[in-house]
Amino acid sequence: MKDIMGMMGKIKDMQAKMERMQEELAELECEGVAGGGMVSVRLSGKGLMKGISIDRSLFKEDDVEILEDLILAAHNDAKAKVETAMAERTKELTAGLPIPPGMKLPF
Repeated sequence: MKDIMGMMGKIKDMQAKMERMQEELAELECEGVAGGGMVSVRLSGKGLMKGISIDRSLFKEDDVEILEDLILAAHNDAKAKVETAMAERTKELTAGLPIPPGMKLPF
């Protein structure tokens, strides 16, 4: 019974930490770059695009496909950084809890 009470206390602590983590993620911004910095994309921790910057030299009619590819690459770079930051925070949050390897958490 003592183990269950201890586990319940840890779960409540984790819930409070998760709320703080959600607030931090809302404020988090990651920047992805492509083309040696010619295109950059900023994403929020929730994955919303917050900004985009495109070097003016890319605005040529015959370079549209290149520009599209660079935008996608920059977005994917930023998304990977957001996911890495979330994974690191989640790992910190769940430290010490007996969570089986591979188990997906609902957040």
